[in-house]
Amino acid sequence: MLKTRREFLTNAAVAAAPFATLAIATTPGYSASSSRQDRPKSDAPLPTPARQKFGVSTYSFWQFRRERVEVADCIERAAALGFDGVEILHRQMTGESNDYLQSLKRAAFVNGVDLICLSIHQGFLSPDPAVRQKNIDHTLHCIELAHKLGIPAMRLNTGTWGTSGSFDKLMANKGVEPPLEGHTDEEAFEWVVAAIEQCLPRAQECGVVLALENHWGLARTAEGLLRILEAVHSPWLCALLDTGNFLENLYEQYAKVAPHAVMVHAKTYFGGGLWYSLDIDYARVAAILRKAGFRGYVSLEFEGKEDAATGVPKSLDLLRKAFG
Repeated sequence: MLKTRREFLTNAAVAAAPFATLAIATTPGYSASSSRQDRPKSDAPLPTPARQKFGVSTYSFWQFRRERVEVADCIERAAALGFDGVEILHRQMTGESNDYLQSLKRAAFVNGVDLICLSIHQGFLSPDPAVRQKNIDHTLHCIELAHKLGIPAMRLNTGTWGTSGSFDKLMANKGVEPPLEGHTDEEAFEWVVAAIEQCLPRAQECGVVLALENHWGLARTAEGLLRILEAVHSPWLCALLDTGNFLENLYEQYAKVAPHAVMVHAKTYFGGGLWYSLDIDYARVAAILRKAGFRGYVSLEFEGKEDAATGVPKSLDLLRKAFG
């Protein structure tokens, strides 16, 4: 049965016991999914947090549109606006040296914000084993970066077929694209599941939850995302619910993913969207998340054309009002 967040919290607490983890991780034939504890779970809802915590992606201040905005500057701006946490976009980082990583950790601490997620770009959707292995290696490397930064979660993608030719065309087609000639989505699910499973031991060792986002590809729909979670069935793989990446039956799909989500991306579009705009009722989103017992961060991904200096604070105000 697919794990919900309640099961994840129980199992992760067990796996985190230092000596037990060492013994399990060094057992021959160990796999991350074998550490789960199947036991009766209470149906009682988790208490809702006293206050919803809001994060912001450094992407919100950059959007790949202008000269790169330094991550440390984003951390300071986020703190000044009153965000609780910051999600770092890996491609926005200007280095990977230990000095650089620790400087970002220090910047977050002195500004009183958490580093909540490392958002990376990778994809396992390729018929070429060498391409998949390259992306596995990149994922393993980024798990270690997250660990050094003290970040407890990392955004993961399935990848896309690439048959659209460009991201702009993929967006024009609402994220739908045909498989490569001679291949099928059924094959692709096998590739993606196998690749994620190779990343799980490192994720557990480093204490970094892999958060699979509905970021096009096989996870374009709730059904596709949940199919992968079910197949992998590990407490170290959970869902990252992006409110802007479901383009049909939004609220029904939110409700399906919410019980398995450890974080939420909240999209806003002040000034009009870069590719499209969605009219998202965040009070309704908040109700769905409360019903699912969600207790994680809601992280803003501002994707509007308005300047971030005004669009980001407007977005935070919108979310605060919606979540009460």
